[in-house]
Amino acid sequence: MSTLEDIALRAGCSMATVSRVLNRSGPVSESMVRRVRKAASDLGYHRLERTLPPGRRRPVIGVLIPSITNPVFAASLSGIQSRMRVSGYGVLIAQSDYDPLREAEAVDYLLAEKATGLILTVCDPRESQSTLRATLPPTVLLNNLPTPRFPAAVTTDNRLAGRELAMHLLDKGHRRILFVSGRFAGSDRARLRYEGYLDAMNAAELPIDEALQVSFTTGYEQLDLASAMSLHRPTAIIASNDLLALGVISALRREGLSVPDDVSVAGFDGIAIGRLVHPSLTTIEMADASMGATAASLLLDIAENSAAPRHLSLGYKLHVGGTVRQIHEAS
Repeated sequence: MSTLEDIALRAGCSMATVSRVLNRSGPVSESMVRRVRKAASDLGYHRLERTLPPGRRRPVIGVLIPSITNPVFAASLSGIQSRMRVSGYGVLIAQSDYDPLREAEAVDYLLAEKATGLILTVCDPRESQSTLRATLPPTVLLNNLPTPRFPAAVTTDNRLAGRELAMHLLDKGHRRILFVSGRFAGSDRARLRYEGYLDAMNAAELPIDEALQVSFTTGYEQLDLASAMSLHRPTAIIASNDLLALGVISALRREGLSVPDDVSVAGFDGIAIGRLVHPSLTTIEMADASMGATAASLLLDIAENSAAPRHLSLGYKLHVGGTVRQIHEAS
């Protein structure tokens, strides 16, 4: 009958590492997990399942997100949990409700639960690096650009994505484009997407309207665009995320306007419901689940292998749906 020592010799590691892998009781790199499990399988090792002794708990990491109800962050959480499960970690979750004042409290909660590492999506990392606790465990930013204090980050290029989406509308002949967004103070992603829109509009030498900023948390079903439509008379609206884009479409319909015949609408994220509505939503699709898994892998690499913090940027793609139409430039 094979023993832990046999498995350790075959996998080229210590018996303690074998024990952590088989009992899912501690941090082990993904590559070592695969080696140990293969060695155990090759040797025909079988163990009895057992619970952890009283008072002993598996390690956990803490995850801070703006909202548990947004499908974007739900997808990221799924990727994080799947990756952490392989390495024997639990996942604690806290949300900030897009409120910078709640971030420090939420992080303190995660640390009180003895989180051994953190994955944070904050409102604005430039502000958070001075408001969060001075001493933190290994930390990775998710969806935020890195800062001097938080050099480990997994992002996509939101500014470039904003520029590409605005250029798509410009190529369709739109010249009066309104940007509707959640409040920039609650999301640097929204602000960067707006800056990309500004880049495209400036390059086309077109007049620019200030973004219409609304609350992220009060719900988009009551969004009122009557004043904005009367003032700006846009032929197209870019929303800072897909949920808001769907709220924009509903608001336009309440004004008796059709999408895309009267007004074109586009968003960001690529959530599934945007493909189910009719017409399907034009959007920038983000790799949300992959970004979560990548952030989890980066955190494990830093915490377990003392790897250097680094910034990883994942791609995006434009999904051309039916909510944007071609118009003549003079329209």
